[in-house]
Amino acid sequence: MNAIVIARSGGPEVLQLHNLPRPQPAEGQVLIRVQAAGVNRPDVLMRQGKYAGSGDVAGLVPGLEIAGVVEACGPGAARWQPGDAVCALLAAGGYAEYAVVDARHCLPVPAGLRPVEAAALPETVFTVWHNVFQRGALQAGEILLVHGGSSGIGTTAIQLAAALGSRVAVTAGDDAKCRACRALGAEWAINYQTEDFAQVLKSVGVDVVLDMVGGDYIAKNLDLLHDDGRLVFINAMQGRQGAFDALSLMSRRLTVTGSTLRPRSAEFKAALAAAVERHVWPLLAAGRFRPVIDRTFPLAEAAAAHQRMESSAHIGKIVLEVGG
Repeated sequence: MNAIVIARSGGPEVLQLHNLPRPQPAEGQVLIRVQAAGVNRPDVLMRQGKYAGSGDVAGLVPGLEIAGVVEACGPGAARWQPGDAVCALLAAGGYAEYAVVDARHCLPVPAGLRPVEAAALPETVFTVWHNVFQRGALQAGEILLVHGGSSGIGTTAIQLAAALGSRVAVTAGDDAKCRACRALGAEWAINYQTEDFAQVLKSVGVDVVLDMVGGDYIAKNLDLLHDDGRLVFINAMQGRQGAFDALSLMSRRLTVTGSTLRPRSAEFKAALAAAVERHVWPLLAAGRFRPVIDRTFPLAEAAAAHQRMESSAHIGKIVLEVGG
């Protein structure tokens, strides 16, 4: 099979097309003929050798989410049959024509979605559901602030929060991205190049912040939170450290939390997949949420897809088209 392999840690050029043996499903696994694979920021960090827990990346096939057709089932993968259309979460291996996946981490492709759209769901939806709705406990009527509102994570968080009755504020890097976020349901869309989000939202306040920026955003996020507010980190692209007033945090009963998905146990991911299917898949079926696709690239052009990701010019998800 054709697959993209990380030759060594480095820039996009280290992503090379190789011919590898087709994997075989073990106990509890399915073999998927991949039609499309999502491109995510952790893929970039993995390629650079900077993703926590990735270890030596030489020879690794990146890719955390795919959509395709079940080709074969290992023992104990009773839910699925060859020919089933699924999307799935992986720890790695998605940039390939075939991938083996824990059967519990697969979900049926929602009716009406193309493989490219289905491949944009697992990593992003699992991340948003766990961090915004489980860890952040966002409720209907509350206000969610999402940094990076035009990213794959951001466009998903906007739609899910709005569909479930919350109000949404976002930051984004230009006016076109802000317009796209408003079109998806954001009530406030703040161009951080020209405005200070903390000043714009000061009179409103927020209940939950989903932050992938860190750095000097940390203190601003905490200041914006209402009493009993929750700050949730999924990255810290501008810095891992920030000052805060512990007494203010105590008196206002604020919660600071965060998570990474890839290192979590197979059992945790299986439970999260079940929760996503229960809560999010009906919203897809009802047309209340749909993944936003920025651009697609052929598998062999994975390096160009990573360049697009690193440019931060995208709105929504970048996806590799692998097979028919």
